Amino acid sequence: MPPGRRALLRGAVVVGLAAATGCAGTEHASTPGRAAASGAPAAGPQALRPRKPSAYRLRPMTGYGPQRGTPARPPVRRAPILRLPGRVRSMVLSFDDGPDPRYTTDILRVLRRHDARAMFFVCGEMAAAHPDLLRAMVDDGHVIGNHTWSHPLLPRLSRASIHRQMERTCDIVDATVGRPPEWFRAPYGAWNRAAFELGAELGMEPLAWTVDTLDWRTPGTGTIVRRVLGGAGPGVVVLSHDAGGDRSQSVQALRAYLPELLDAGYRLTVPSRHRV
Repeated sequence: MPPGRRALLRGAVVVGLAAATGCAGTEHASTPGRAAASGAPAAGPQALRPRKPSAYRLRPMTGYGPQRGTPARPPVRRAPILRLPGRVRSMVLSFDDGPDPRYTTDILRVLRRHDARAMFFVCGEMAAAHPDLLRAMVDDGHVIGNHTWSHPLLPRLSRASIHRQMERTCDIVDATVGRPPEWFRAPYGAWNRAAFELGAELGMEPLAWTVDTLDWRTPGTGTIVRRVLGGAGPGVVVLSHDAGGDRSQSVQALRAYLPELLDAGYRLTVPSRHRV
């Protein structure tokens, strides 16, 4: 691990994730000032993701979890879930950082064409700017997950700030589609104890990934396709992005690898509302 990255994440519980490329934890190999895609390096202020300011105001404590009539609070885990067990010939496609109409719309269209489901880990401020895309996700049977409000590096925040980032996103998803998210993914893949504890308090399970496409590096459509197909397997969770930069390669790659996965007998599905 480079010294700069080690210093950046000191004190965090950072989970290295095995990707099909052999890279671990690469989604968060960047500076915390990047408000773009999970792990995409920032080249300065001009490289930051353009986000529309939201007039949404944080409501008082809303108390997700059992107080809102949901099932029992999920356990406090020490590590995120990397793949979903017991899913023979099933895989999960996940997209982080959106929604962004430039790319999310096309991704939804491709998934709809093939009758496939996916998970979208949304940033609250992007969700507030594009609520119609959240409603389209739910209408098509996709699962919306919580990726914090503004994509900060959680180990750099106080516990109260982490809670605000997570709860505020729960609020906007709930207000838009009628139910809060049941899944959470830490920006940059940087998890700590507070994230696990607060996520459980808010009724969410922590989901990471099995295969990292590294699409934020724009490695080329063919490379993304090879990473997905090479890492395919039962219960595998694939990480891609639908916002935070130029995601045209991610869309093109989906068009290529999705029919190949289906032809190979895989079902592209999402977790049920029951806990794993």
